Amino acid sequence: MPNNGIYADDLNSVNLADPNTFVQTDMEDFWRRVRAEQPIYLHPATEQGTPFWVVSRYTDVMTVLQDPERFSSRPGNMLSSLHKPGGDPAAGINLALTDAPRHNAMRTILLKAFSPRTRKVVTDKLQQRVDQLLGNGVGIGTFDFAKEVAELVPMGTICDLLGFPSKDHKYLLDLSREALSTDDEGQTEEDRWLSRNELLSYCQEIIEARRENPQDDLISAMATCQINGEPMTDDEVVVNCYGFILAGDHTSRLAMVGALLAFSQHPEQWLALKEGRATIPSAVEEILRWTTPSMHIGRTATADVTIGGRTIHAGEHVILWNTSANRDEGIFRDPQSFDVARTPNKHLSFGSGPHFCFGSYLGRAEITAVLKTLCDKVERIELVGDPKPIYSTFLRGYSSLPVSLIPSGQFNSKESVK
Repeated sequence: MPNNGIYADDLNSVNLADPNTFVQTDMEDFWRRVRAEQPIYLHPATEQGTPFWVVSRYTDVMTVLQDPERFSSRPGNMLSSLHKPGGDPAAGINLALTDAPRHNAMRTILLKAFSPRTRKVVTDKLQQRVDQLLGNGVGIGTFDFAKEVAELVPMGTICDLLGFPSKDHKYLLDLSREALSTDDEGQTEEDRWLSRNELLSYCQEIIEARRENPQDDLISAMATCQINGEPMTDDEVVVNCYGFILAGDHTSRLAMVGALLAFSQHPEQWLALKEGRATIPSAVEEILRWTTPSMHIGRTATADVTIGGRTIHAGEHVILWNTSANRDEGIFRDPQSFDVARTPNKHLSFGSGPHFCFGSYLGRAEITAVLKTLCDKVERIELVGDPKPIYSTFLRGYSSLPVSLIPSGQFNSKESVK
Protein backbone atom coordinates (compact mmCIF):
# COMPACT_ATOMS: atom_id res chain seq x y z
CA MET A 1 0.00 0.00 0.00
CA PRO A 2 1.35 3.48 -0.84
CA ASN A 3 2.55 5.83 1.87
CA ASN A 4 0.80 9.21 1.67
CA GLY A 5 2.85 10.75 4.47
CA ILE A 6 0.26 10.30 7.22
CA TYR A 7 1.32 6.85 8.44
CA ALA A 8 4.40 5.25 9.86
CA ASP A 9 5.78 3.04 7.11
CA ASP A 10 5.75 -0.25 9.04
CA LEU A 11 2.24 0.22 10.44
CA ASN A 12 0.94 1.32 7.06
CA SER A 13 2.20 -1.88 5.49
CA VAL A 14 -0.24 -3.98 7.54
CA ASN A 15 -3.28 -4.71 5.35
CA LEU A 16 -6.30 -5.11 7.64
CA ALA A 17 -8.51 -6.12 4.71
CA ASP A 18 -6.48 -9.29 4.08
CA PRO A 19 -7.23 -12.41 6.18
CA ASN A 20 -3.58 -13.47 5.86
CA THR A 21 -2.63 -10.53 8.05
CA PHE A 22 -4.38 -11.95 11.09
CA VAL A 23 -2.72 -15.33 10.73
CA GLN A 24 0.81 -14.15 9.97
CA THR A 25 1.21 -10.87 11.91
CA ASP A 26 1.82 -10.28 15.62
CA MET A 27 -1.41 -8.31 16.01
CA GLU A 28 -1.02 -7.63 19.72
CA ASP A 29 2.20 -5.74 19.09
CA PHE A 30 0.64 -4.04 16.05
CA TRP A 31 -2.40 -2.78 17.98
CA ARG A 32 -0.23 -1.61 20.88
CA ARG A 33 1.70 0.60 18.47
CA VAL A 34 -1.43 1.80 16.68
CA ARG A 35 -3.05 2.90 19.95
CA ALA A 36 0.11 4.77 20.89
CA GLU A 37 1.15 6.25 17.53
CA GLN A 38 -1.94 6.65 15.34
CA PRO A 39 -5.11 5.64 17.22
CA ILE A 40 -7.35 6.87 14.38
CA TYR A 41 -6.04 6.69 10.83
CA LEU A 42 -7.28 6.31 7.27
CA HIS A 43 -6.36 2.88 5.95
CA PRO A 44 -5.50 3.14 2.23
CA ALA A 45 -7.50 1.37 -0.44
CA THR A 46 -6.50 -2.22 -1.10
CA GLU A 47 -7.25 -4.91 -3.64
CA GLN A 48 -10.17 -5.87 -1.38
CA GLY A 49 -11.84 -2.46 -1.40
CA THR A 50 -11.95 1.26 -0.66
CA PRO A 51 -10.19 3.21 2.12
CA PHE A 52 -11.60 3.02 5.64
CA TRP A 53 -10.95 4.62 9.00
CA VAL A 54 -9.28 2.51 11.68
CA VAL A 55 -10.40 3.29 15.26
CA SER A 56 -8.38 1.45 17.90
CA ARG A 57 -8.83 3.07 21.33
CA TYR A 58 -11.65 2.12 23.70
CA THR A 59 -12.98 5.64 24.29
CA ASP A 60 -13.05 6.44 20.56
CA VAL A 61 -14.80 3.14 19.77
CA MET A 62 -17.39 3.93 22.45
CA THR A 63 -17.89 7.43 21.03
CA VAL A 64 -18.87 5.96 17.67
CA LEU A 65 -21.04 3.16 19.08
CA GLN A 66 -22.98 5.63 21.23
CA ASP A 67 -23.69 7.95 18.28
CA PRO A 68 -25.98 6.03 15.87
CA GLU A 69 -27.27 9.22 14.26
CA ARG A 70 -23.87 10.18 12.86
CA PHE A 71 -22.54 6.63 12.44
CA SER A 72 -25.03 4.41 10.65
CA SER A 73 -25.22 0.62 10.78
CA ARG A 74 -27.46 0.39 7.75
CA PRO A 75 -24.89 0.12 4.91
CA GLY A 76 -23.11 -2.76 6.67
CA ASN A 77 -21.39 -3.66 9.93
CA MET A 78 -18.42 -5.70 8.66
CA LEU A 79 -15.45 -4.69 6.57
CA SER A 80 -16.18 -7.34 3.94
CA SER A 81 -19.80 -6.24 3.44
CA LEU A 82 -18.91 -2.56 3.36
CA HIS A 83 -16.46 -3.36 0.56
CA LYS A 84 -19.25 -4.81 -1.58
CA PRO A 85 -20.59 -2.52 -4.34
CA GLY A 86 -23.75 -0.99 -2.90
CA GLY A 87 -23.02 -2.25 0.61
CA ASP A 88 -24.64 -5.16 2.40
CA PRO A 89 -27.71 -6.58 0.57
CA ALA A 90 -29.44 -7.03 3.96
CA ALA A 91 -29.19 -3.29 4.71
CA GLY A 92 -32.36 -1.95 6.29
CA ILE A 93 -33.77 -5.48 6.75
CA ASN A 94 -31.54 -7.31 9.20
CA LEU A 95 -31.88 -6.08 12.81
CA ALA A 96 -28.14 -5.38 13.01
CA LEU A 97 -28.27 -3.36 9.77
CA THR A 98 -31.12 -0.99 10.62
CA ASP A 99 -31.15 2.43 12.23
CA ALA A 100 -33.74 4.13 14.43
CA PRO A 101 -36.69 4.24 14.49
CA ARG A 102 -37.17 0.87 12.73
CA HIS A 103 -34.34 -0.72 14.67
CA ASN A 104 -35.96 0.19 17.99
CA ALA A 105 -39.36 -1.20 16.93
CA MET A 106 -37.88 -4.49 15.67
CA ARG A 107 -35.75 -4.96 18.76
CA THR A 108 -38.68 -4.35 21.12
CA ILE A 109 -40.83 -6.99 19.39
CA LEU A 110 -38.06 -9.57 19.31
CA LEU A 111 -37.16 -9.02 22.97
CA LYS A 112 -40.78 -9.70 23.92
CA ALA A 113 -40.58 -13.01 22.07
CA PHE A 114 -37.39 -13.81 23.96
CA SER A 115 -39.38 -14.20 27.20
CA PRO A 116 -38.04 -15.52 30.53
CA ARG A 117 -40.06 -18.72 30.04
CA THR A 118 -38.59 -19.27 26.57
CA ARG A 119 -35.10 -18.55 27.85
CA LYS A 120 -35.48 -21.07 30.68
CA VAL A 121 -36.54 -23.83 28.29
CA VAL A 122 -33.58 -23.05 26.04
CA THR A 123 -31.01 -22.80 28.86
CA ASP A 124 -32.22 -26.04 30.50
CA LYS A 125 -31.60 -27.86 27.21
CA LEU A 126 -28.27 -26.04 26.97
CA GLN A 127 -26.90 -27.42 30.24
CA GLN A 128 -28.02 -30.92 29.34
CA ARG A 129 -26.30 -30.64 25.96
CA VAL A 130 -23.06 -29.36 27.51
CA ASP A 131 -23.03 -32.08 30.18
CA GLN A 132 -23.44 -34.77 27.55
CA LEU A 133 -20.88 -33.41 25.07
CA LEU A 134 -18.22 -32.65 27.64
CA GLY A 135 -18.93 -35.87 29.49
CA ASN A 136 -18.06 -37.73 26.30
CA GLY A 137 -14.68 -36.01 26.16
CA VAL A 138 -13.44 -36.13 29.75
CA GLY A 139 -10.80 -38.75 30.45
CA ILE A 140 -10.68 -40.27 26.95
CA GLY A 141 -7.30 -38.83 25.97
CA THR A 142 -6.99 -36.51 22.99
CA PHE A 143 -10.14 -35.06 21.48
CA ASP A 144 -10.93 -31.92 19.50
CA PHE A 145 -12.82 -29.57 21.81
CA ALA A 146 -13.56 -27.12 18.99
CA LYS A 147 -15.23 -29.71 16.77
CA GLU A 148 -16.73 -32.08 19.34
CA VAL A 149 -18.08 -29.55 21.87
CA ALA A 150 -17.79 -25.88 20.93
CA GLU A 151 -19.24 -26.28 17.43
CA LEU A 152 -22.32 -28.07 18.72
CA VAL A 153 -23.30 -26.06 21.80
CA PRO A 154 -24.11 -22.59 20.36
CA MET A 155 -25.73 -23.91 17.20
CA GLY A 156 -27.96 -26.22 19.21
CA THR A 157 -28.97 -23.33 21.45
CA ILE A 158 -29.82 -20.83 18.71
CA CYS A 159 -31.66 -23.53 16.76
CA ASP A 160 -33.71 -24.34 19.87
CA LEU A 161 -34.56 -20.66 20.24
CA LEU A 162 -35.51 -20.25 16.59
CA GLY A 163 -37.41 -23.53 16.48
CA PHE A 164 -35.32 -25.58 14.05
CA PRO A 165 -35.49 -29.41 14.29
CA SER A 166 -32.56 -30.96 16.14
CA LYS A 167 -31.81 -33.26 13.19
CA ASP A 168 -30.85 -30.19 11.12
CA HIS A 169 -28.44 -28.59 13.62
CA LYS A 170 -25.24 -30.05 12.16
CA TYR A 171 -26.31 -29.14 8.63
CA LEU A 172 -26.97 -25.54 9.69
CA LEU A 173 -23.67 -25.35 11.53
CA ASP A 174 -21.77 -26.33 8.40
CA LEU A 175 -23.63 -23.76 6.31
CA SER A 176 -23.12 -20.95 8.81
CA ARG A 177 -19.40 -21.61 9.11
CA GLU A 178 -18.98 -21.63 5.33
CA ALA A 179 -21.12 -18.52 4.88
CA LEU A 180 -19.17 -16.19 7.16
CA SER A 181 -15.65 -17.52 7.57
CA THR A 182 -13.48 -20.37 6.42
CA ASP A 183 -11.15 -22.80 8.09
CA ASP A 184 -9.10 -23.03 4.92
CA GLU A 185 -7.60 -20.34 2.76
CA GLY A 186 -8.90 -22.03 -0.40
CA GLN A 187 -12.59 -21.21 0.07
CA THR A 188 -13.89 -18.89 -2.65
CA GLU A 189 -16.46 -16.12 -2.59
CA GLU A 190 -18.68 -18.36 -4.73
CA ASP A 191 -18.52 -21.04 -2.02
CA ARG A 192 -19.63 -18.52 0.58
CA TRP A 193 -22.40 -17.24 -1.71
CA LEU A 194 -23.75 -20.75 -2.27
CA SER A 195 -23.73 -21.49 1.47
CA ARG A 196 -25.54 -18.24 2.27
CA ASN A 197 -28.23 -18.97 -0.30
CA GLU A 198 -28.73 -22.53 0.88
CA LEU A 199 -29.10 -21.25 4.44
CA LEU A 200 -31.61 -18.61 3.34
CA SER A 201 -33.64 -21.21 1.42
CA TYR A 202 -33.79 -23.43 4.48
CA CYS A 203 -35.05 -20.55 6.62
CA GLN A 204 -37.73 -19.74 4.03
CA GLU A 205 -39.16 -23.27 4.26
CA ILE A 206 -39.40 -23.09 8.06
CA ILE A 207 -41.02 -19.64 7.94
CA GLU A 208 -43.75 -20.82 5.59
CA ALA A 209 -44.56 -23.66 7.97
CA ARG A 210 -44.68 -21.30 10.97
CA ARG A 211 -47.03 -18.86 9.26
CA GLU A 212 -49.52 -21.71 8.88
CA ASN A 213 -48.84 -23.24 12.30
CA PRO A 214 -47.18 -20.81 14.77
CA GLN A 215 -45.23 -22.32 17.68
CA ASP A 216 -43.49 -21.00 20.78
CA ASP A 217 -40.26 -19.95 19.08
CA LEU A 218 -38.52 -16.89 17.70
CA ILE A 219 -39.31 -17.65 14.04
CA SER A 220 -43.04 -17.80 14.81
CA ALA A 221 -42.78 -14.49 16.66
CA MET A 222 -41.20 -12.83 13.62
CA ALA A 223 -43.50 -14.52 11.12
CA THR A 224 -46.66 -13.34 12.94
CA CYS A 225 -45.65 -9.93 14.35
CA GLN A 226 -46.31 -6.41 13.04
CA ILE A 227 -43.90 -3.48 13.03
CA ASN A 228 -45.58 -0.08 12.88
CA GLY A 229 -48.79 -1.81 11.82
CA GLU A 230 -47.18 -3.82 9.01
CA PRO A 231 -46.23 -7.53 9.12
CA MET A 232 -42.62 -8.48 8.54
CA THR A 233 -42.13 -9.69 4.97
CA ASP A 234 -40.74 -13.11 4.17
CA ASP A 235 -37.47 -11.48 3.15
CA GLU A 236 -37.21 -9.67 6.48
CA VAL A 237 -37.88 -12.81 8.50
CA VAL A 238 -35.48 -14.90 6.41
CA VAL A 239 -32.66 -12.39 6.65
CA ASN A 240 -33.09 -12.00 10.41
CA CYS A 241 -33.12 -15.77 10.91
CA TYR A 242 -29.89 -15.92 8.93
CA GLY A 243 -28.41 -13.15 11.07
CA PHE A 244 -29.35 -14.85 14.33
CA ILE A 245 -27.84 -18.15 13.19
CA LEU A 246 -24.52 -16.55 12.29
CA ALA A 247 -24.31 -14.29 15.35
CA GLY A 248 -25.56 -17.00 17.70
CA ASP A 249 -22.95 -19.45 16.54
CA HIS A 250 -19.66 -17.67 16.13
CA THR A 251 -19.13 -15.46 19.20
CA SER A 252 -19.71 -18.01 21.96
CA ARG A 253 -18.19 -20.89 19.96
CA LEU A 254 -14.91 -19.08 19.44
CA ALA A 255 -14.94 -17.74 23.00
CA MET A 256 -15.28 -21.29 24.39
CA VAL A 257 -12.40 -22.55 22.26
CA GLY A 258 -10.27 -19.57 23.27
CA ALA A 259 -11.10 -20.22 26.92
CA LEU A 260 -9.81 -23.81 26.79
CA LEU A 261 -6.64 -22.67 25.05
CA ALA A 262 -6.12 -19.89 27.63
CA PHE A 263 -6.65 -22.26 30.56
CA SER A 264 -4.14 -24.73 29.10
CA GLN A 265 -1.59 -21.92 28.77
CA HIS A 266 -2.41 -20.33 32.15
CA PRO A 267 -3.08 -23.25 34.53
CA GLU A 268 -2.97 -20.93 37.54
CA GLN A 269 -6.09 -19.21 36.19
CA TRP A 270 -7.84 -22.56 35.82
CA LEU A 271 -7.02 -23.38 39.45
CA ALA A 272 -8.26 -19.97 40.59
CA LEU A 273 -11.61 -20.68 38.94
CA LYS A 274 -11.89 -24.34 40.00
CA GLU A 275 -10.95 -23.58 43.60
CA GLY A 276 -13.41 -20.68 43.86
CA ARG A 277 -10.87 -17.84 44.07
CA ALA A 278 -12.57 -16.40 40.98
CA THR A 279 -16.26 -16.62 40.13
CA ILE A 280 -17.73 -18.10 36.97
CA PRO A 281 -19.43 -14.77 36.04
CA SER A 282 -16.12 -12.87 36.24
CA ALA A 283 -14.39 -15.64 34.26
CA VAL A 284 -17.05 -15.42 31.53
CA GLU A 285 -16.43 -11.69 31.11
CA GLU A 286 -12.67 -12.14 30.99
CA ILE A 287 -12.99 -14.92 28.42
CA LEU A 288 -15.09 -12.61 26.24
CA ARG A 289 -12.57 -9.77 26.61
CA TRP A 290 -9.55 -11.99 26.11
CA THR A 291 -10.84 -13.79 23.02
CA THR A 292 -12.86 -10.95 21.37
CA PRO A 293 -14.20 -13.30 18.67
CA SER A 294 -15.66 -10.51 16.51
CA MET A 295 -12.61 -8.38 15.85
CA HIS A 296 -14.39 -5.33 14.49
CA ILE A 297 -17.68 -3.49 13.99
CA GLY A 298 -18.32 -1.36 10.91
CA ARG A 299 -20.16 1.94 10.63
CA THR A 300 -20.64 4.61 7.94
CA ALA A 301 -20.48 8.31 8.77
CA THR A 302 -23.65 10.26 7.93
CA ALA A 303 -22.03 13.67 8.57
CA ASP A 304 -18.57 15.16 8.95
CA VAL A 305 -17.34 14.25 12.44
CA THR A 306 -14.08 15.03 14.24
CA ILE A 307 -12.81 12.38 16.66
CA GLY A 308 -9.38 12.37 18.23
CA GLY A 309 -8.32 15.28 16.06
CA ARG A 310 -9.16 13.47 12.81
CA THR A 311 -12.07 14.55 10.60
CA ILE A 312 -14.17 11.71 9.20
CA HIS A 313 -16.30 12.82 6.25
CA ALA A 314 -19.87 11.83 5.49
CA GLY A 315 -20.04 8.59 3.53
CA GLU A 316 -16.69 7.25 4.76
CA HIS A 317 -16.49 3.82 6.37
CA VAL A 318 -15.33 3.53 9.97
CA ILE A 319 -14.05 0.22 11.35
CA LEU A 320 -14.02 -0.07 15.14
CA TRP A 321 -11.45 -2.63 16.25
CA ASN A 322 -12.79 -4.24 19.42
CA THR A 323 -9.81 -6.57 19.44
CA SER A 324 -7.65 -3.49 20.12
CA ALA A 325 -10.11 -1.64 22.38
CA ASN A 326 -10.36 -4.67 24.67
CA ARG A 327 -6.60 -4.45 25.24
CA ASP A 328 -6.52 -0.67 25.78
CA GLU A 329 -4.01 0.13 28.54
CA GLY A 330 -5.94 3.27 29.42
CA ILE A 331 -9.02 1.24 30.39
CA PHE A 332 -7.90 -2.21 31.51
CA ARG A 333 -5.30 -2.90 34.17
CA ASP A 334 -2.55 -5.12 32.76
CA PRO A 335 -4.65 -5.88 29.65
CA GLN A 336 -2.18 -8.40 28.22
CA SER A 337 -2.78 -10.70 31.18
CA PHE A 338 -5.54 -13.31 31.29
CA ASP A 339 -7.15 -12.74 34.71
CA VAL A 340 -10.41 -14.58 35.43
CA ALA A 341 -10.97 -12.50 38.58
CA ARG A 342 -10.72 -9.20 36.66
CA THR A 343 -13.19 -6.56 37.80
CA PRO A 344 -14.42 -4.19 36.54
CA ASN A 345 -14.40 -5.59 33.03
CA LYS A 346 -16.50 -3.48 30.67
CA HIS A 347 -15.30 -5.11 27.47
CA LEU A 348 -16.79 -4.47 24.04
CA SER A 349 -17.12 -8.04 22.80
CA PHE A 350 -20.91 -7.63 22.60
CA GLY A 351 -20.67 -4.04 21.38
CA SER A 352 -22.38 -1.13 23.11
CA GLY A 353 -25.18 1.35 22.56
CA PRO A 354 -28.47 0.64 20.76
CA HIS A 355 -26.90 -2.25 18.82
CA PHE A 356 -25.66 -4.08 21.92
CA CYS A 357 -25.77 -7.78 21.01
CA PHE A 358 -29.33 -9.09 21.04
CA GLY A 359 -28.11 -12.57 22.01
CA SER A 360 -25.64 -11.57 24.75
CA TYR A 361 -27.71 -13.41 27.38
CA LEU A 362 -27.45 -16.68 25.45
CA GLY A 363 -23.75 -16.19 24.73
CA ARG A 364 -22.99 -15.74 28.41
CA ALA A 365 -25.25 -18.66 29.34
CA GLU A 366 -23.42 -20.97 26.92
CA ILE A 367 -19.97 -20.11 28.25
CA THR A 368 -21.29 -20.37 31.82
CA ALA A 369 -22.66 -23.86 31.17
CA VAL A 370 -19.31 -25.03 29.77
CA LEU A 371 -17.37 -23.60 32.74
CA LYS A 372 -19.75 -25.19 35.26
CA THR A 373 -19.33 -28.63 33.73
CA LEU A 374 -15.57 -28.24 33.41
CA CYS A 375 -15.25 -27.19 37.06
CA ASP A 376 -17.35 -30.19 38.13
CA LYS A 377 -15.62 -32.83 36.02
CA VAL A 378 -12.12 -31.69 35.05
CA GLU A 379 -8.91 -31.47 37.07
CA ARG A 380 -6.55 -30.26 34.33
CA ILE A 381 -6.78 -29.02 30.74
CA GLU A 382 -3.83 -30.03 28.57
CA LEU A 383 -3.16 -28.86 25.02
CA VAL A 384 -1.94 -31.86 23.01
CA GLY A 385 -1.57 -30.39 19.50
CA ASP A 386 -1.46 -27.15 17.56
CA PRO A 387 -4.70 -25.17 17.41
CA LYS A 388 -5.84 -24.31 13.88
CA PRO A 389 -6.64 -20.59 13.39
CA ILE A 390 -9.60 -19.57 11.27
CA TYR A 391 -9.06 -17.48 8.16
CA SER A 392 -11.03 -14.23 8.42
CA THR A 393 -10.80 -10.45 8.72
CA PHE A 394 -13.83 -10.42 11.01
CA LEU A 395 -13.60 -13.44 13.32
CA ARG A 396 -10.72 -14.44 15.55
CA GLY A 397 -10.24 -17.89 16.99
CA TYR A 398 -9.57 -21.52 16.21
CA SER A 399 -11.46 -24.17 14.27
CA SER A 400 -9.53 -27.04 15.86
CA LEU A 401 -8.21 -27.43 19.42
CA PRO A 402 -6.84 -30.86 20.39
CA VAL A 403 -6.90 -31.20 24.18
CA SER A 404 -6.94 -33.79 26.93
CA LEU A 405 -9.33 -33.21 29.84
CA ILE A 406 -7.99 -34.94 32.95
CA PRO A 407 -10.96 -35.90 35.15
CA SER A 408 -11.29 -34.68 38.71
CA GLY A 409 -10.23 -37.21 41.31
CA GLN A 410 -8.39 -39.41 38.83
CA PHE A 411 -5.25 -39.40 40.98
CA ASN A 412 -6.84 -38.75 44.35
CA SER A 413 -8.92 -41.85 45.08
CA LYS A 414 -7.26 -44.06 47.69
CA GLU A 415 -9.75 -46.80 46.95
CA SER A 416 -9.08 -46.99 43.22
CA VAL A 417 -6.12 -49.40 43.58
CA LYS A 418 -7.72 -51.70 46.14
